[in-house]
Amino acid sequence: MAGDQFKNHLDKGTLKEVLDLALANGGDFADIFVEHKTATGIGAEDGKIERVHSGIDAGAGIRVLAGDTTAYAYTNDLTPQGLKEAARTVSQAVRAGKKEYNLDLRTLKPTVDFRFEERPDEVETARKAAAVAAADRAAREVDQDLIKQVIVSYGDTIQQVVIANSAGEYVEDERIRTRLVVHAVAAAGEVIQTGFEAAGSLAGFDLLQRYLPEDLGKIAGTRAVNMLKAQPAPAGKMPVVMAGEAGGTMVHEACGHGLEADLVQKKLSVYAGKKGEQVASSQVTVIDDATLNDRYGSYRFDDEGVPARKVTLIENGVLTDYLYDRLTAGKENRASNGHGRRESYQHKPIPRMGNTYIAPGKMDPEKIIKETKKGLLVKKMGGGQVNTTNGDFVFDVAEGYLIEDGQVGPLVRGATLTGNGPEVLRIVEMVGRDLGFTIGTCGKDGQGVPVSDAQPTLLIQQLIVGGTKVNGNGKIRRL
Repeated sequence: MAGDQFKNHLDKGTLKEVLDLALANGGDFADIFVEHKTATGIGAEDGKIERVHSGIDAGAGIRVLAGDTTAYAYTNDLTPQGLKEAARTVSQAVRAGKKEYNLDLRTLKPTVDFRFEERPDEVETARKAAAVAAADRAAREVDQDLIKQVIVSYGDTIQQVVIANSAGEYVEDERIRTRLVVHAVAAAGEVIQTGFEAAGSLAGFDLLQRYLPEDLGKIAGTRAVNMLKAQPAPAGKMPVVMAGEAGGTMVHEACGHGLEADLVQKKLSVYAGKKGEQVASSQVTVIDDATLNDRYGSYRFDDEGVPARKVTLIENGVLTDYLYDRLTAGKENRASNGHGRRESYQHKPIPRMGNTYIAPGKMDPEKIIKETKKGLLVKKMGGGQVNTTNGDFVFDVAEGYLIEDGQVGPLVRGATLTGNGPEVLRIVEMVGRDLGFTIGTCGKDGQGVPVSDAQPTLLIQQLIVGGTKVNGNGKIRRL
């Protein structure tokens, strides 16, 4: 069942009956999330298209909230009988007093709209495969001797959802996302280095008119080849300039997760109990805005049917808000601010980020570098890990340069950044007027959701940079 058939199959009368059955044994709130998703993926490796796959997944999740308890069931059977059976199942897990609820479902209108100029389901598979091949070819052409492997991955999804709840709210939405990712591997002798570049958005195939596959492939290939010539990174404490183009990996991992209300309420966040307190430099403002146009983590409604909105989490260094879903908001007698998200109908919603970023400042990014006499310039972040309980993190640097006398110096490899998220935010000394985004799939509680994060160019007073050094037997080892 696709398109209009999917929506027409789920009339409001049926949804009312399902919600009524879900609340048969009581509960504070009930909702139903119905999803129809089509996905296409194309991958290239060893210079040729290796896989082309597409699929459809459809189902519904039914939830009842009773105090702090959540009862959840899901089904692939979208017939009225199948939905009612799932509702009866979830109702059996609840034993609470019956409350008044409103099943006079009214359709909510979004506060923001997005245009999909070229729907991926209207684009021939051959065109998608050609884009993958173009990215692969461009990466290899950077240096046919040094580039040893290129992996290109294209994906698009069309997700249609219907959400209804016992507050009388009804939502219909469609989310279309497209992405292209390029990995390049270069080798010279025993030295092996990688390069990575990606583009993705809440957009159709028109994404690849704004981010040309050839450009993405060339960037990834060039980064891999250049890293072969990089010198080992120094180690020690030093100033670090995080370029805007590095993206907001650090703000996402070292700060964003700690601002999700479920972790805060469980006392698993370093930011628990600090609302209204100064937690960062007065130059730092942190925002999560799912209404941004052309961003991978954007949406009109969250997965509980709450309209998306801009949420200021830290303003001029002061903690002002957390990211809430309905359950965590209810525990504080407030409304959700639109951050209840789920991977699919098989998962219950939890507080998640959308597009998280540090707001731009007023400084010229080049001036920030000039005023840094010595340090490390980070132009591309790699992977990492963070402890949300205390904010400690370790991140790899995918592309970094030494800063010498206010000038960008040699490229280095093997650098890592170690620090504490809240402490780093307190020692941000300069904030640039630029803003650079990166995309990703954020994992939490076994669920993955599309996100983007960003930051302007930042001067961090001091971070521990782990690099490489030659030990007694002449081998290079990571600190």
